[in-house]
Amino acid sequence: MLEKIIGVYGASGFGKEVMPLVRQQYSDLDKEQFVFIDDSQAGNSLNTYPVLSYADFLASDFQEKSVTIAIANSTVREKLAIRLAQDNIKNINLKAANSLVFDYVEIGEGSLLCSFTHLTSNIKIGKFFHANIYSYVAHDCVIGDYVTFAPDVKCNGNVHIEDHAYIGTGAIIKQGTPEKPLVIGKGAVVGMGAVVTKSVPPGVTVIGNPARILEKK
Repeated sequence: MLEKIIGVYGASGFGKEVMPLVRQQYSDLDKEQFVFIDDSQAGNSLNTYPVLSYADFLASDFQEKSVTIAIANSTVREKLAIRLAQDNIKNINLKAANSLVFDYVEIGEGSLLCSFTHLTSNIKIGKFFHANIYSYVAHDCVIGDYVTFAPDVKCNGNVHIEDHAYIGTGAIIKQGTPEKPLVIGKGAVVGMGAVVTKSVPPGVTVIGNPARILEKK
């Protein structure tokens, strides 16, 4: 039986970006120990790596199986995380070599920190956090579970982001205060390029500068 296999769950554009980070972090492994997992594309290859179904990944002849979930949709990410836990599959914490994580930063399992990301200090982050390229989280922020940052998100200090929030590309979140943190509510969506200057209620989408709630027609 072979020793270890690592799967990138999601044979998509983002998966293509994540695979080199996995290879970089686990440079001691051979190329044959890396695969994509995607039921809809099983049997194909992506960037020369085989794409397995989840069932075939489970059945593969490796002693240790680990996964990183490269899927931006947080609801899907949570469902997959539950399935992996039920099957005792380890979720790795993935961190690009040039990602910076400084003092007193707590981060839950399954995190994915892409290239040129930065977590400064005194930060608490929950499970399965995704920070795409060039994003940062400044001091004294609290981030919940299954939160997603698209590329180039600027999250300034004393901000609280609740579970399943999605922060779009290039969004800027204004700094709060210790007494009154700026809050992004559960399941809220901050649109691409939005400038968030005040708290955002749960479940809404905000756009623009300054960010305002997108009203449903």
